[in-house]
Amino acid sequence: MKITKKKLLEELNKDLEWEYAAAVQYVQHASAITGAQYESIQKELIIHSQEEMMHAVMLSDQIDFLGGVPTVDVEKRETDSDSLAMLKQDLKGEDNAINRYKERIAQAEALKEYGLRRVLEDILIQEEEHKRDLLTVIKSK
Repeated sequence: MKITKKKLLEELNKDLEWEYAAAVQYVQHASAITGAQYESIQKELIIHSQEEMMHAVMLSDQIDFLGGVPTVDVEKRETDSDSLAMLKQDLKGEDNAINRYKERIAQAEALKEYGLRRVLEDILIQEEEHKRDLLTVIKSK
């Protein structure tokens, strides 16, 4: 399907919903995760949450700049009582974000929105870092 500016804005708003959800989910998981073995990742989850909110701000600014209205809707959050399951939920979210941003970067490129592409690339780099952080802990369990 050929990308249009309207469709790109819709997809960016969906990305924004996922960023809000990730921030909320990371806060909840950081508070609810238990076990001494998770102490270091607990602090990292708070940092991830703050970075996800920065992604939301970056996306909101781009949506507004491109003539859209940033959403206030929040996508689905996942919770669990098991600490390892929480981290796997977070990993699933990062995989989703990475896939979405790779797609969005290609769409921005197709529309010659190079500033947007650069912002999306910066977000993608952080999402990949989040994935590495989570994989390090998950693989050690």
